[in-house]
Amino acid sequence: MATRKLLLLSNSRNPRCGWLDHVEPLIREFLGDGRKSILFLPFAAVTISYDAYVAMARKRFAQMGYAVTGAHKTTPASIGKFDAIVVGGGNTFHLLAEARSRKWLAPIRARVKAGVPFIGWSAGANFACPTIRTTNDMPVIDPRGFDALGLVPFQINPHYTEKKIKGHGGESRDDRIGEFTKVNPKVAVLGLREGSLVKVEGARAKLLLGAGARLFRHGRKARDLRAGADLSALLK
Repeated sequence: MATRKLLLLSNSRNPRCGWLDHVEPLIREFLGDGRKSILFLPFAAVTISYDAYVAMARKRFAQMGYAVTGAHKTTPASIGKFDAIVVGGGNTFHLLAEARSRKWLAPIRARVKAGVPFIGWSAGANFACPTIRTTNDMPVIDPRGFDALGLVPFQINPHYTEKKIKGHGGESRDDRIGEFTKVNPKVAVLGLREGSLVKVEGARAKLLLGAGARLFRHGRKARDLRAGADLSALLK
């Protein structure tokens, strides 16, 4: 997958910023100039309609000069006509269930392997991982398996925070990720803090923007990474 190009975002909106404002310069650089045609997967939406989600994306990406088509309005056979693939956030289980039932997984995987740019935030970033098993979301639907696109060999935990709520008796995010790495000792997990993202180009990956990330590996102390960190080793 030497030609893969990915932008994997923890979140789509920063405090006091509009939707995707904090990453617009990177998106423009990533997708390039010209009228690009984008396939947008709205399947993580649960409380709003797919049409409403696509309308939001169409308006926002039009401001950058790109045209958006909702995946619910076309078929996987049409994927060859799109210049980029964008997957919005929401509920990761719902996203995977819908994408699988509509048979989008294999065509998207093949196009990204061929070099078509992929952008995903929150659930969309988790969707690019081998599985969705490091999502924070409630399993509101059975996705008939947790395997996702596998565009990168490591897992992402979007919206990562090490903070604990005072008086809360449940496990922290670190506790839950620790459980994952114990059960899956060969898989690294990147806890992606708000405002941060991973940019992948071929065999190179870099952590950009925001407060960085925390890297979890079985048997090792979790390590905090700052924006600018080279993550290429995670692709091996």
